[in-house]
Amino acid sequence: MDKFFKLTENNTNIRTEITAGITTFMTMAYILIVNPLTLSATGMDFGALFTATALSAIAATLVMALYANYPFALAPGMGLNAFFAYTVVLGMGYSWKFALTAVFLEGIIFIILTFLNIREAIINCIPLNIKHAVSVGIGLFIAFIGLVNAGIVKTGMFHVGNDKLGGIIVKLGDITSGAPLLALIGLVITGILLARNVKGALLIGIVVTTIIGIPMGVTQLPEGMKFISMPPSIAPIAFKFDFSNIFSLDMLIVLFTFLFVDMFDTVGTLVGVASKADMLDKEGKLPRAKQALFADAVGTTVGAILGTSTVTTYVESASGVAEGGRTGLTALTTAGMFAIALLFSPLFIMIPSAATAPALILVGLFMMSPIKRIDLEDFTEAIPAFLTIIMMPLTYSIAEGIVFGIISYILLKLLTGKGEQVSPIMYILGILFVLKFIMPH
Repeated sequence: MDKFFKLTENNTNIRTEITAGITTFMTMAYILIVNPLTLSATGMDFGALFTATALSAIAATLVMALYANYPFALAPGMGLNAFFAYTVVLGMGYSWKFALTAVFLEGIIFIILTFLNIREAIINCIPLNIKHAVSVGIGLFIAFIGLVNAGIVKTGMFHVGNDKLGGIIVKLGDITSGAPLLALIGLVITGILLARNVKGALLIGIVVTTIIGIPMGVTQLPEGMKFISMPPSIAPIAFKFDFSNIFSLDMLIVLFTFLFVDMFDTVGTLVGVASKADMLDKEGKLPRAKQALFADAVGTTVGAILGTSTVTTYVESASGVAEGGRTGLTALTTAGMFAIALLFSPLFIMIPSAATAPALILVGLFMMSPIKRIDLEDFTEAIPAFLTIIMMPLTYSIAEGIVFGIISYILLKLLTGKGEQVSPIMYILGILFVLKFIMPH
């Protein structure tokens, strides 16, 4: 195992890797419920979606573990599943089979782009300062996800009597109520464990917070204390494709959106988490990027066949990296946990988001450290880096943060006589990003 995963070479061990893998799973296990809930709005079978979500996560994460040897986990992506359900099916009026066909085609295109090294070239062309900024932006984004999931912050409006004075992005939630209060308790507990250098602090924090949530009424125990159940069949949704509209303009727009968001979510996550874990080489490139990108291409294709939306590299992988995960053994452990979850689904379903929120918030802190490596003196570097960082949490999208960072980088370099610092691929990306804003949604 040491030889296969290069544990000693990466300054890690089996115990650390397994703890990291379980921690990553715990922070992303919510997808086993949230993805079926989201996609079932289209009329798809909830039970079948649960099984398909777990199986697609296992398949993609195993490729990441055994082929790329990276500690990153994959599963159907948030945001992409909402686009699938609410825009393509409920908004545009297409069947979920049409949407699944678009996801399948996206997966095939990604496999081709990966073999042609096009996606790897995109990763390599992103300037080093923006790569560091992506890590910091993901940190703020993941902390924001934790705060929102727990209800510590929420969206709202100013009210005076019956009049609405104006919208605000977020405001403080009711932190004395169940879930937000439990998350704050978990934050203190996990913080103490980290300060005392306890191994597996994030994982222990999640477990202890879940237990504390039982008397508080936040953690809901399974009915009849039944913790084991057989996974539902995927027959209602597997291999359900509709190729009758694949040459339509709508399919082109849907396919482009899936491709765009998944491409830059995955690139952003890989670059950001790898930057934090010091996995980038001296030139700021990610070794074995092709193998890592192959994992989500395979995952998306397999996921569509099984009956679920686009599979992408999960930003919650940062929680496992924060626990010391450095190799594919971390991802292998996460894949194993998804397999166990198929049989012990009630056990994992009972973990409330308030219990995983403290881990996400503190991972946000860990992801901030690359900010020290960003050149803040050169404004043609500092401004794009800042926009990358700030737009991720505010737009709730890694991809949008990268878009703002790259477009501002190109414009500032061009208009200050430093155009030679911009690679040809960056110019192509800039044009594609502008087209994305112009194209009808």
